Amino acid sequence: MTITTDASTDIRPDRPLTAEQIEAFGAELDAIRQRILADLGEEDAAYIRKVVKAQRGFEVAGRALFYLPPAWPLAVAALSVSKILDNMEIGHNVMHGQYDWMGDPGLNSRMYEWDNVCPSEQWKTSHNYIHHTFTNILGKDRDLGYGILRMDEGQKWHPYYLGNPVYAFLLMVFFEWGVAMHDLEVENIVSGKRRIEENKAMHAGIMRKVKRQALKDYLLFPALTGPLFPMTLAGNAVANLVRNIWAFNIIFCGHFPAGVSTFTIEECENETRGHWYYRQLLGSANITGGKLFHVLTGNLSHQIEHHLFPDLPARRYPEIAEEIREICERYDLPYNTGRLSKQLGSVAWKIVKLSVPGRRRPAQSAPAPVGTDAPAAATAAA
Repeated sequence: MTITTDASTDIRPDRPLTAEQIEAFGAELDAIRQRILADLGEEDAAYIRKVVKAQRGFEVAGRALFYLPPAWPLAVAALSVSKILDNMEIGHNVMHGQYDWMGDPGLNSRMYEWDNVCPSEQWKTSHNYIHHTFTNILGKDRDLGYGILRMDEGQKWHPYYLGNPVYAFLLMVFFEWGVAMHDLEVENIVSGKRRIEENKAMHAGIMRKVKRQALKDYLLFPALTGPLFPMTLAGNAVANLVRNIWAFNIIFCGHFPAGVSTFTIEECENETRGHWYYRQLLGSANITGGKLFHVLTGNLSHQIEHHLFPDLPARRYPEIAEEIREICERYDLPYNTGRLSKQLGSVAWKIVKLSVPGRRRPAQSAPAPVGTDAPAAATAAA
């Protein structure tokens, strides 16, 4: 069993853990998860309701300020913050089921619909299940490059990837649209691996959501401002652009900076819960920042903790981050974190570097062999 690594972008422990150590590591993380679950209560509920109230306040303020042309920049700023909060701290986290325990229909993962052209049901399949179960497994996790980019040397180079930087820029600008089209697997249709007929079931849902979002942002709300229609239309478009750029950068900095590992399908066969935790840790990265920064990222600046515990309220991630770091130190495991400029710079360099063919990575021994059952790993990702 072998894996491929690149010393410049992929960091593995110098001394891979034994199977027993991996299971002990997993047991410690399970204990943290159970402790937080047992402690969930009114403070968590009050927090998410406060964020929802703030998000709605910013949206109302933004919509109202569009009636005052000199206040257009403030209107765009308020609406941008509203959309960022809706997508990051509320939508993403609510759809992970982080607040299902509250019994609030408005914060229930099965009922929530976010301000995004990607239907929530589609997102929960491609993101919550596929990405979080098979994180960074080449050939299984389609978030590795989103079917558009080459983000790992394990992806065979093709002249198409010379456009890597251009594709990345376009994905950033139109990120919500890229997410909506992600499950259509256009690249597999082009290559003949998937038939277009297989997408029929998704077409109706996507088009219904696209029509709803377009009607709201580009017709209804602009029309309500009468003669200010063009300015309001432009303001809504800019707010969506700001949200797209922000979401793209935060997500890419949590998944693709230097030091994040990828895995082969063979390496992860019969994976135990402990090894699933191990893979999530090595395949994620954090971003340092202040409290407001973390809120605006939906606490995905704590991507390591999110991948370890996707169903725990994200507001708890800063609380357990130091504990996770301490555990990593004891097990001599890397804890990838850095400021936004550092992580973003390494992501940009990787996008450029992988646009051209490079020397194939040497094969190395995989971390200590493990024997587990896949359902245990899938349960951890639920």
